[in-house]
Amino acid sequence: MSRTPAGSPPDPRGKERFNEERAAYTVKGSAEKGAQPDLEAGVNAIRNVVATLKPKPGVYRMLDARGDVLYVGKARSLKARVANYTQIKGLTNRLQRMVSQTRAMEIVTTNSEAEALLLEAQFIKRFRPPYNVLLRDDKSFPFILLREGHDYPRIMKHRGARKAKGAYYGPFASAGSVNTTINALQKLFLLRSCTDTFFERRDRPCLLYQIKRCSAPCVGRIDKQGYDALIREAKDFLGGKSGAVQARIEAQMLEAAETLDFETAALLRDRLRAATFIQGSQAVNASGVGDADVFALAAKGGQIAIQGFFVRGGQNWGHRAFFPTRTQDVEKEEVFARVLAQFYEEVPPPPVILVDRELPEAALLEEAFGALAERKVSLSVPQRGERRRLMQQAARNAVEALDRRLAESGTQAKIMREMAEFLELPEVPARIEVYDNSHIQGAKAVGAMVVAGPEGFVKNQYRKFNIKTAQTNDDFGMMREVMERRFRALAESGREDLGEGAQAGKGHEAIWPDLVLIDGGKGQMSAVRDTLAEMGIEDVPLIAIAKGPHHGREGREVFHFPDGREKTLPVNSPVLFYLQRLRDEVHRYVIGAHRAKRSKSITASPLDEIPGIGPARKRALLLHFGTASKVRAAALDDLKRVPGVSESVAQTVYDFYHAGG
Repeated sequence: MSRTPAGSPPDPRGKERFNEERAAYTVKGSAEKGAQPDLEAGVNAIRNVVATLKPKPGVYRMLDARGDVLYVGKARSLKARVANYTQIKGLTNRLQRMVSQTRAMEIVTTNSEAEALLLEAQFIKRFRPPYNVLLRDDKSFPFILLREGHDYPRIMKHRGARKAKGAYYGPFASAGSVNTTINALQKLFLLRSCTDTFFERRDRPCLLYQIKRCSAPCVGRIDKQGYDALIREAKDFLGGKSGAVQARIEAQMLEAAETLDFETAALLRDRLRAATFIQGSQAVNASGVGDADVFALAAKGGQIAIQGFFVRGGQNWGHRAFFPTRTQDVEKEEVFARVLAQFYEEVPPPPVILVDRELPEAALLEEAFGALAERKVSLSVPQRGERRRLMQQAARNAVEALDRRLAESGTQAKIMREMAEFLELPEVPARIEVYDNSHIQGAKAVGAMVVAGPEGFVKNQYRKFNIKTAQTNDDFGMMREVMERRFRALAESGREDLGEGAQAGKGHEAIWPDLVLIDGGKGQMSAVRDTLAEMGIEDVPLIAIAKGPHHGREGREVFHFPDGREKTLPVNSPVLFYLQRLRDEVHRYVIGAHRAKRSKSITASPLDEIPGIGPARKRALLLHFGTASKVRAAALDDLKRVPGVSESVAQTVYDFYHAGG
């Protein structure tokens, strides 16, 4: 879909469409919380559910003893599909592990299997189950929006829900490609990009007018009729009529030159160059394709890459490679179908989706995507012509992207192996936790934890600790407090290591680290080692990383071991660079948390400490007395005279400051 016209119906994927309350119920097995994986217990829990099911379409969620989602599936007949999980001999090892962890199920019935497919994609995105194929690159895609609701519509970049009234064009593969295109479109059509507030306040043209990227409608340099003409041209260009737009601009340029209006001719020449730039910047020739997405799959070394090209109006709006995870023991075609379902949960489907192979349930996918787009969507494998050539190019890009991925992961795997050997770990760590703290002479102290794994930083697992009990300026005490709080939460939740089938999306309090890195030296190491020993935790590898005598300027970091030994690495070691990256990341994160806490304290008021005093009453008190110190010194009768402050609130304020009197 090249655009969404103004006033179009709301996105059919809204929560109302799949209101769980209308048909959801939960049937639990008899296993107690904290139970270990047990195949028989899992089968019994599933059988209890099967006895209550009917042959209706819907979505099922398998839950473990904690209530966390293990797997989300959809079915044409819930009763038949769920019953399959009780036939153990017909299940793969992966599914047997899943069944052994299952202790409950949640069921949502739907009106059709296509609706179940869409709901399944929503649930997978929300719960990130460990046994589902996951599209990891789930960042929202940017669009170009010609926003309406104003006499002079604005051109802008847009992410997220498409609620604003206007015409949307995209998706674009990256924010960079959108910014480049918007800059060129501003030169081509001279459309404004400023906010409405900025627009209303102008009394003379801004810099964009001076550099010929805006027609300055804010100060009347172009009338509404002329601006509307530019908007129509922009819509034609973005909607696939770029050739006609260029022809008109070229004719206008020649006409201006013939009448010796060289200033206008130069302006039109620059606009023509901008149009040529937009088309010339597209690495993929997609002329004649119209509106379509093109996907090709490559598989090698146990990994899968899916390359996508996004074509709108015959113009390539960019391409991106996706690397789905948890694809072991899943057929490539099934992976492909699941990735498409999750992708279009966020992006509006175009009229045509081209793929490089026949997919299972293609008709079901077409029905589901058609429901999202509210028009027909076709899924096809191109056999000839321009579409076939475009597909071949996508296939080549998929192979190259996967090769790069494998090369990078191979290098990273080597670094991780060498790091494990250097740090004397029993195996390559799947989860590394790095700790640091920050304060100014003990004030506004904050501790921080960042998490890294084989595929990089896991930012949704980061955590900040507001230091509460440690003494002022006691770095070691602060580190002890952070460790106590972190590992007490782990001990209370029960030990769970990151292994095959573990939930990477679980909270940090549920997953134990394979390595703990501390930003510090001998003192920090001793504090952490002794703290964990007092808690009875002795099997978590600890390493402290300290800057050398020249504060790390020469890469002379010293690594401190719990037994007092010290080791260093060569200054050009890839392992050293990797460990420095981990240390620098936690340092960046904790400094940011500390600055945020300081900024908040600067704007804080002593009145914030009074219980029951909200923003409105605090504002009333300050407006009446002027300062917080005068509020503190005020008599009870004076407090009662403040507009908007009741007698009980006045008494609360007075008692807070005069409790000892």
